[in-house]
Amino acid sequence: MQDLIQAASKVKLLVLDVDGILSNGHIIYDANGVETKCFNVKDGMGVKSVKLAGVKTAIITGRSSAMVNQRAKEMGIDYVIQGRDDKLDALKQLLLDLPIELEECAYMGDDLPDIKALQSVGFSATVPNAHSEVLNRVMMVTTNVGGEGAVREVCDLILKGHGKYQEYISQYVLD
Repeated sequence: MQDLIQAASKVKLLVLDVDGILSNGHIIYDANGVETKCFNVKDGMGVKSVKLAGVKTAIITGRSSAMVNQRAKEMGIDYVIQGRDDKLDALKQLLLDLPIELEECAYMGDDLPDIKALQSVGFSATVPNAHSEVLNRVMMVTTNVGGEGAVREVCDLILKGHGKYQEYISQYVLD
């Protein structure tokens, strides 16, 4: 665990996939063909919390969805890149405009299109129901599955790495 906290201490940008990470990966269409997704408020609070540590946030997803833009706005995500299958290329393009190196990024993904990005960053994480090829190539596997607080686990670890976890928690407890 200490190795993970040490790696998390260097994170300046948290990058998230959507389907299977921020959501449970289910895509639901209503009778009118309108797509819906389910997001978890714990993940949203986690994303907001890493901002206290000065961590920037990004979404890179292969699909394009208006609800992703809406959820990203609610969570205060800094950068949203949709419709990109080559996640590593999208991440590298994003970093061209930022004073952040790949080694200073955390990436969370769960399927084959995420592997190159996961292998290229300083901190990589996935969910327990990720593709086996992803599970074999990451530093951290969360306890929770996507859309059920997995992102929050990584955010809490980043806060611990930056020495901000107790400060963040103290606003919610009486001791």
